[in-house]
Amino acid sequence: MITAPTETEDEDEDGDGGRRTHSSAAGPESGRRRLVRRMLRGAGGAVLAAAGALVAVGCFLGLYLRPTSDDWCAAWKARDLGVLGITADFYSTQNGRIANAFLSGVVYGGGLAGAKILPTVITVAFTVGLVLLGRQFVRLLGGRPGVVTLTACALVVQAVLYYAGTRSYQVLLWAPASISHTIPSVIGVWALLLAIRTVRRPRSAARALGFAGSFLIGFALGTLSEPFALVSGLLAAGAGLLALPRLKLAQTWRPFTWCLLWCSGLVCGLIVLYTSPGARWRRAQQPEKESLLSPGGLRATFSDWLHMWETVTGQWAYLGAVAVGVLLGLAAGLRIPATQLGRRSRSRPVPRTTLVAALLLPVPVVVLGSFAVVLGLRSGYGPSGWTYARTWTNYLVPMELALCAYGALLGAWARRLPARGRTGTLALPAGIVAAGGLALAAVAALVPSVQQLTTATVTRAVAWDAQNSRIRTEAARGATDIGYRPLHIGSLAEPFYTSAYDKDWVAACVVEWYGIERIHRL
Repeated sequence: MITAPTETEDEDEDGDGGRRTHSSAAGPESGRRRLVRRMLRGAGGAVLAAAGALVAVGCFLGLYLRPTSDDWCAAWKARDLGVLGITADFYSTQNGRIANAFLSGVVYGGGLAGAKILPTVITVAFTVGLVLLGRQFVRLLGGRPGVVTLTACALVVQAVLYYAGTRSYQVLLWAPASISHTIPSVIGVWALLLAIRTVRRPRSAARALGFAGSFLIGFALGTLSEPFALVSGLLAAGAGLLALPRLKLAQTWRPFTWCLLWCSGLVCGLIVLYTSPGARWRRAQQPEKESLLSPGGLRATFSDWLHMWETVTGQWAYLGAVAVGVLLGLAAGLRIPATQLGRRSRSRPVPRTTLVAALLLPVPVVVLGSFAVVLGLRSGYGPSGWTYARTWTNYLVPMELALCAYGALLGAWARRLPARGRTGTLALPAGIVAAGGLALAAVAALVPSVQQLTTATVTRAVAWDAQNSRIRTEAARGATDIGYRPLHIGSLAEPFYTSAYDKDWVAACVVEWYGIERIHRL
């Protein structure tokens, strides 16, 4: 059994968010604490500035977004059919994702302006949500949250998420992928905050609203993104089982009830999606030559899963999440071990096995969730499905958050090591330098990707604007068959991706957008 730590010991953890506490130590010891505080603030500030600069570039590039691939279809449907019309179209003829279609209608309802500001909306909402969630994590472990380090963590997580993968343009700047695979993670973070408030609410009316919100948000996500529904369902199921009162991690049935309603909403949403006419049509486009659950199908899926993880683990910038987590643990003064979920009394100690299970929960969620994502991709896109890296976001976000949390626990453990002798005195400053240096190096490793993304996006925007002006001028003069030069970006489809014009759905959507009859290649 593990009990909560006592409050009688003197504390010297006062990083960027801490307060100075009384200590009988004087002279060199006091100077050492001041040095540690300055180093933590400096390291946190430097990481925040570096990661924030990269994220800000992504927001700025939103101004240079121009339609490509699915943009063309969503833009003309939102313009001509309206929000409800495009929602009905997705349900009946596309893929059944009604929440996805609704958001697409909202984003493209005013033309291209919504797609241009979407990256900024995503990053701001994600940053605020992660900072608030980080505060809850730090307070849960008895620490003092510091805004600088928490914001640095939020920005590093986002910078690595947006730029470390093989499809940077699709993750943040391409609205159809952002709606399907990035926005769900943002909603998931805010849903966690709602869950925390719901289980702590003393009033039954507020709890009822929170529980209702759990089911409704889960239902919406079930019709927004199948991969996120699978990953979040695994996380909620695992957390719900650990929250059973008999395991003593939670005192009431509220956490379990919230998780149960969340999973119920996801299941209902997925049923609506899967049984829709649009989803049936989509499945018919990729008839299965071999059952995915057959031995051969599972072997092929496992091979795809290994290829995907080979790509992910080949990018060491993900270690930046661990490094900035270490800085958080060093600065926040976390208590290890901690037994409180909300406000618990010491009369019901939590079993060690339950704490270990809660600590390791992200591991099976990421492993099984990533396999489920690959399984779904193979079903929808065939043998090359695993290369659709924009979908990896659905499990990379919980992976990064887990790495950050583990780093924070490591930093808290290092902060509590006894500082005896010359080596002990230098250990903590050296740890701060190492963690801060690794976080900065991880951010710096993303700079080439950001440079390439910036060049490609701005160059295409200039060329697209010139072509758009020419096409509209010719259309205004009465031309019905106009030349179009494909402008590729982000490994996305453009008109003439296939030699059969009648099967070129991108060209058909370009024609609808410009209100002409046909386009031909220039």
